Amino acid sequence: MTEVTIYHNPRCSKSRETLALIEAKGLKPRVVEYLKTPPSADTLSTILTYLNKPATELLRSKEQEFKELNLKNFSGSERELIELMVTHPKLIERPIVVVGNQARIGRPPEAVLEII
Repeated sequence: MTEVTIYHNPRCSKSRETLALIEAKGLKPRVVEYLKTPPSADTLSTILTYLNKPATELLRSKEQEFKELNLKNFSGSERELIELMVTHPKLIERPIVVVGNQARIGRPPEAVLEII
């Protein structure tokens, strides 16, 4: 089987539930604590391709950084928004699970079962 990677925040209940669900399936995912080790802009761009979503749909609009950066009215490019997410990883929705060239957001955690 292809490696399973989870972009994880251990302080987030949905992220913990998603990790537990993956492990309950007998899988040992590569865990990336994205707040400590944010994905590169290229990696995040690839993940968005796998999700088939624009960067705006991966933004956490309730985070303080969202308000401080006035992202509700963001008018820059997709690449600029991705760069902001890399610089401010709290803005990235979590958890994200990647398997091969597929990805799912673990909200709800069971959504990742489609790809594992």
